[in-house]
Amino acid sequence: MAEEKLSDSESYAHEAPSLESRLAVDEKRLLRKLDVHLLPWVTLLYLMSFLDRGNIGNAKLAGLTKDLNLVGLQYNICTAVFFVMYAFVEVPSNALMKLVRPSRYIPCIMLLWGAVMVAMAFVKNFGGLVAARLFLGLAEAGLFPGVTFYLCLWYPRHELAGRIAIFFSAATLAGAFGGLLAYGIEQMDGTGGLAGWSWIFLIEGLLTVVIAILSSFFMQDYPETATFLTEDERKYLVNRLQEDNTRLTRRFAWKFLWQALKDWRAYMLVVMYMGVVIPAYSFSLFVPTIIAGLGYSNSQAQLLSVPPFVLACILTISCGKLSDRLKLRGPFIIAAPSLALVGYVILYTTHTPAAGYAGAFIAAAGLFPTVPVVLGWTGNNAGGETKRGIVIGLVIGAGNLGGIASSFIYRTQDSPRYHPGHGTVLGCLSVVIITAIFANWEYRRVNRKKEALCEREGITEKDMQRFEELGDESPLYRYTL
Repeated sequence: MAEEKLSDSESYAHEAPSLESRLAVDEKRLLRKLDVHLLPWVTLLYLMSFLDRGNIGNAKLAGLTKDLNLVGLQYNICTAVFFVMYAFVEVPSNALMKLVRPSRYIPCIMLLWGAVMVAMAFVKNFGGLVAARLFLGLAEAGLFPGVTFYLCLWYPRHELAGRIAIFFSAATLAGAFGGLLAYGIEQMDGTGGLAGWSWIFLIEGLLTVVIAILSSFFMQDYPETATFLTEDERKYLVNRLQEDNTRLTRRFAWKFLWQALKDWRAYMLVVMYMGVVIPAYSFSLFVPTIIAGLGYSNSQAQLLSVPPFVLACILTISCGKLSDRLKLRGPFIIAAPSLALVGYVILYTTHTPAAGYAGAFIAAAGLFPTVPVVLGWTGNNAGGETKRGIVIGLVIGAGNLGGIASSFIYRTQDSPRYHPGHGTVLGCLSVVIITAIFANWEYRRVNRKKEALCEREGITEKDMQRFEELGDESPLYRYTL
């Protein structure tokens, strides 16, 4: 039965590296090697994912709503339906990726959404656009939680947030690059009988298809099978990852799925993630519209949407790396949203375009760095490989239901000040800060309780195997603060 069978990776992990092998491996060099072979590809994949889901905002300024006769909340509905399928497929998708090779699964779903993007270039009405966005959400659903889980299988826990930050920085690059690309492609309006917005979907969709095909040749599956590692490096890495997770079991069993779904602490992370993705998605979808509402032309708004994302990209990577160096998550999830709060207060209260644009900068600087640290906290505080994959899928999936809300908080009738939208975001960020403070207290309380138990019962690292089925409930497992 699948529940009782050890995975190849777990069997491999039992082959502990010799002392000579350990001495021969430079851990810093090994991490750099992983970074070079893994991060560029997964970052490129997420760049295309975020570009393809968010380019509808650029297409709107390029005439999409006018050509398809979208009225009232129809545009908002088109952005929202993406998240319906996207949110509900993420948990089963991560469970499936546990059973299927990542180097085949991820390129296949990418090829599928690239084809959907190409089809979107030729939609003629509201119904066609809704259907296309539904299928786009279904196809893209496996990428973000899948790659987040994938990175957890390669890096020790306290090396994770910085890598997720590099991967997630593709979202900010997509915001910057998407504005520039849309501005250039929009000039093709009328070429081949297609509108400028059609060319945005068509060119970016074809680019996604090409990258999906290439990625199937370059992606690696697991440390145990990595072709770019030596035999000593493979054994060292697998053993290091097992030690980092207190040798919790890596096999798949249904009981670990139920452990994940019944863990109330996972839902604290869901609340935090939802509280930050509502502002982040709404920022990406509507920042060109918000900037245009400040008094700039549509073309100026496309270009002016680029610099806030560039700043966000730099700070996202810096924040993730600093979080890893200090081995802290909670304080960053309190500080960064607090900065974003300042930006949205400015956007809410300002009457001048220059001040509003400055507010957009500050908002982006606080919003985007928060996301990878929340996901790093999620990967750090879910023990056992299967449970970690499910919790990551749960947090991202349930959190992304907030994407539905993000599609409706900036309404046309609220232009140019968008007070209801900005007010909603302020409320979301406040919830993130309060929840992070409580989570940090709870994790600290449980760690102290486990330390007291280990001291009282004489439990040491030599007893790891006794608790391998308990996941993060093991008395030897410590939550990251």
